[in-house]
Amino acid sequence: MKYDIRFREDIELLINTFYGKALKDELISHFFTDFLENSLEEHLQTIYDFWSSILLQEGRYTGMLIPKHIALDHKSNILPEHMERWKFLFEETLFSLFLGPVANDAMKRVETMSQLMMLKIERGRDPKQLL
Repeated sequence: MKYDIRFREDIELLINTFYGKALKDELISHFFTDFLENSLEEHLQTIYDFWSSILLQEGRYTGMLIPKHIALDHKSNILPEHMERWKFLFEETLFSLFLGPVANDAMKRVETMSQLMMLKIERGRDPKQLL
């Protein structure tokens, strides 16, 4: 029986399962294998902190999500189809493991985040927008 996201361990299960898929995905795996600034383990710790801060109000994440993705886009363009694939894999993973209000909130945040991220990335490609 599925339950809702309640603990950091749930976040870790979600993220580990998602990355298991993303690292094998032909369309998006290169973002995780070729361009991570830190080791995968360090990156995963950051992602655990990010999601536990958003969904469980743990307050551990202090990074800057958008600028890091704009910098990544300068190394390898993040296209709408990449973002759609990320969302698809995340949603598939999320709802295969969890069911409830927090899981639903996570998916709403993914939708909002992906739209905002693509907008900011596209603006980051235009030098006039950076002024």
